Amino acid sequence: MEAAAARSTRLTWLALAFGTTLAVPLARVGADARWLAAMGREIVRTGSIPARIPYAAAPSAHWANVPVLAELVFHALESTLGDRGLVLAQLVAVVTALVFLALDMRAARIPDAARAVVLVAVLVAAVPAFTVARSQLFSLALFPLLLLLLRADARAPSRRIWLLVPLIALWSNLHGAVLVGLVVAGVYLVVERFPRQRALTAGVLAASVGALFLTPALLRSGSYYAGVLGGEAAKTGDGMWAPLSPHSFFDVTFVVVALPLVLLALRSRPALWELVCLVVLAAAAVHVSRNTVWFALFAAAPAAQRLGSFRFSRFVPRRRMTALCYFAPLLLAVVGLAQPPVATSAGGPLLRKTIALAGGRPILADDLDAERLALDGQQVWIANPLDAFSRNDQRSYLEWLSGAPAGDRLLDRVAAPLLVQRGSPADKRLARDPAFRAVAHDRVAVLYAGKQSG
Repeated sequence: MEAAAARSTRLTWLALAFGTTLAVPLARVGADARWLAAMGREIVRTGSIPARIPYAAAPSAHWANVPVLAELVFHALESTLGDRGLVLAQLVAVVTALVFLALDMRAARIPDAARAVVLVAVLVAAVPAFTVARSQLFSLALFPLLLLLLRADARAPSRRIWLLVPLIALWSNLHGAVLVGLVVAGVYLVVERFPRQRALTAGVLAASVGALFLTPALLRSGSYYAGVLGGEAAKTGDGMWAPLSPHSFFDVTFVVVALPLVLLALRSRPALWELVCLVVLAAAAVHVSRNTVWFALFAAAPAAQRLGSFRFSRFVPRRRMTALCYFAPLLLAVVGLAQPPVATSAGGPLLRKTIALAGGRPILADDLDAERLALDGQQVWIANPLDAFSRNDQRSYLEWLSGAPAGDRLLDRVAAPLLVQRGSPADKRLARDPAFRAVAHDRVAVLYAGKQSG
C-alpha cells in the first residue's frame, strides 16, 4: 500500500502545475539580473573576460569575474527574447526545483498527497524567490538537485557522492549561493559520511572545495566571494541583504508557513546532519531574508515525511477530476507567458530621454534602472555588481538610494541626469532638493536634472 502511494503522483503533478501558474503571472525581472546580460554582451563583443565593470564610470579595476557562465547564459536569453527570456528562464528554474524536490520526496516513499501539500507550502513560503527573475534562479534549480543527491546517498551510500564535485564546479560558475550548497554538503559529509568512510569522505570534501575555484578567476575566486559577503550591502543589511523583518509581508508569510514545516520536520526524527542543516539554514534565513528559500526547500522532505503518516485518501480526487484541475493552471501559464513581463524599470521613452539628456555622460540611477541602462549600452556611474567597486563608492551609492543625507555627497560627483524609481527614498529626497527638478516620468521611474541644466 505504501509503495503504491509513493508511485501515485496525481496530486504532486497538480501541485507542480499550480507552481507554474503562480510563477508566470507574477514573474518580473528584478535587480541583480540584467547586469549579467550586459557583462555577457561585453564578453561576446571583445572575446575576453573584462577585469572591470565596462558600463560603470566608478573605478572597478581588479574585480574577480567569477559567474562568467551565468553572464553568457543571460546574454543569450536577453539578446534573443528580451526580458521574456529571463522570465522564461525563471519558469524553467521553478519547475526544475519543484521536480527535483518531488523526486526527492518520492524516493523517500512519501505519499502523494503529503508531497503535494508540502510543495504548495514551499511555494507560498518563498514567493519572491519563485517569481522574481534574477541570478539566483540558477541556485533555485541546483540546490534541490544537491539535496536529491545527498539524501539518495544517505539512504544508500555509494561512489555517486563524487557527483558533488562536478555539481559544485558548475554551480560556482553560475551563482554565489554555491556557498550555501557547499556548507550543506560539508555538513552531510562531516557528520554523516566521515565516521564510516573517512578517506573517501575527506577526498570528496577536499575536491568539492577545490571545485569552488574552477572558474575563470581560478584562485582569485576567493576574493570574489569575500567581496560579496563583505560588501557594504551585506554589512548594512541593505536591499537583497535585508534581514528577516516583521514589517515585510513576505517575511511574515514565510514565518507562518515555515513554523508548521519545521515542527513537522522535527517530528519526523531527521538524521543529525539534517538537524544541523536546519539550524544553520534557519539562522541564515533570519540574517538575510532571501535565504528563506533554502530553508523551505531543505525542510520540505522531512516535513512531508511526517505529514505522510496522516491519512489523506478521502481528499484524493478521482483521475477525471484531477485531469480537469490541470487544465486551468496550464491555460493560465500559457496566457501569462504570452503577456509582456511586469515593468520594473523605466520604459523605453523615458530611457531614451534620459540618454539624450545625459549627452554621453555617466548617469546616476537606482539599481534596476542602472542595469537597464547598462544593458542598453549606456554608461552609468555605478551599478550591480556593487562588490566590484570600492567600499566608499558602495557606501555612498547605498546612502543615496536610501535617501540618507550622507548620500548627497555622491551628487557632487555626478553632473548627468538622475533616474530613480517613483516613490523611492531617493525620489522623495530629490523632490525636496531645490537644486534638482523633475523633467519627465512614467509609471515606474522619474527623471531629474539639475536646475542649472536649464
